[in-house]
Amino acid sequence: MKSNFLLPNRFKPVGWIVFFIGFLLSVLCICLQDTDILQTKVFALFYNIGILGVGFCGIVENSILDEIAAVMIIIGGVLIMFSKEKNEDEFVASLRLNALSWAVLINCVVLLLAVVFVYDFPFFWVLVGNMFTIPMIFIPRFYWLLHRTSPKNNDYD
Repeated sequence: MKSNFLLPNRFKPVGWIVFFIGFLLSVLCICLQDTDILQTKVFALFYNIGILGVGFCGIVENSILDEIAAVMIIIGGVLIMFSKEKNEDEFVASLRLNALSWAVLINCVVLLLAVVFVYDFPFFWVLVGNMFTIPMIFIPRFYWLLHRTSPKNNDYD
């Protein structure tokens, strides 16, 4: 099957490395809340002006460790999810679609439940976590399906 949107297989190991480092950085960010690690001035489209409201287009000082972690998780996840397998065929494509369908459905269910049952600042944290549910569900589901359906795991001999 010819897939125009899949990357070559060589991007997969790079994706795993970037994803893993991003995951470790995100754990570090959660453990070290409110730190000044990598504190720098950055451009912001919107920023907080205290109790007065929101500013538009300005320079703010911010710790960028959490942004680096999020970018690495997203890029690593995309590289893993959209890199071809060594033997990419129609069956692998159907497994890929199955895993993606599961990931999107669970993402929507989590978001729906959060809208109904979670309020105030905890809702923000659910939204932050919800950004990463698609790759976090797709990757294990896809590889589990691949493992479960590989010929060496079937008892047809």
